[in-house]
Amino acid sequence: MSDSDDCNSGVPLVERLPNSTSPEPQPSAKRKREDDAKPESKRAAKRKKNTKKPKDVDDDALDVELGVNNAICHMDGRLLADHIAQRSKRFQPDMSMVEAEDIHIPERAILDTTSWDKPRSSENLTGFMEQFAGARRNKKGQKLLHAPVEKGSPHTLIIAAAGLRAADLSRAVRKFQTKDSAVAKLFAKHIKLKEAIEMVKTSRMGIGVGTPQRIIDLLEDGALSTTHLERIVVDASHIDQKKRGILDMKETQLPLVQLLSREDFKERYGSGEGKLELLFY
Repeated sequence: MSDSDDCNSGVPLVERLPNSTSPEPQPSAKRKREDDAKPESKRAAKRKKNTKKPKDVDDDALDVELGVNNAICHMDGRLLADHIAQRSKRFQPDMSMVEAEDIHIPERAILDTTSWDKPRSSENLTGFMEQFAGARRNKKGQKLLHAPVEKGSPHTLIIAAAGLRAADLSRAVRKFQTKDSAVAKLFAKHIKLKEAIEMVKTSRMGIGVGTPQRIIDLLEDGALSTTHLERIVVDASHIDQKKRGILDMKETQLPLVQLLSREDFKERYGSGEGKLELLFY
């Protein structure tokens, strides 16, 4: 409700005095203008409500021109883990403690990337990846443009909120593509699941770019393998026209957390053989 609505709701009603012969007071021109404006004000307020960002997103942290929420770049592993847990609780308020623990993303899983001092836009993604994931740990001397020999088994997954954004990111990291190492499009836009399964099963890929639910579907089918997976890059800073990111919308945050909290992933978070890292860009 706007401030003007609050003020209008406090205007006292005018009662007719008993035994009075004077004519009933007519509404003033000012009051009439205010009453006439109310329907339009309500419609405008509804439009504003439909396009507003989440209440706990700080306007000062948003670069609308670049489409970036700069708050993400200041969060280390602990803050990101807490932020994700708070979002999960918001979107699933009836979740039990056991259920919350099942989908909890531990701090040890998240690589600290707060030292990156450039805008987290699509244009800078390749530089970010080269700094924090430049050399493949499991294959010394091999860079991001090299792919495992096994088909459908990338070393890196990039997760975006929507198909259009995933398409933008797949173009942004095309420099890592060679004839022996594809940048695979793992999102639903214009690509049916059956077609995606066939493509993944027959492709040697270094990097896969997709949306949370499509990647879950490919993993459940068995077409996509995590045998050689070393890192998952989450496109967390990007915001849409409504100033919302992948962690700010229930329809994207829940499948993202479902993906990142897979038991086979959680077993590999932290140090040790076959280590898997999460990078929030």
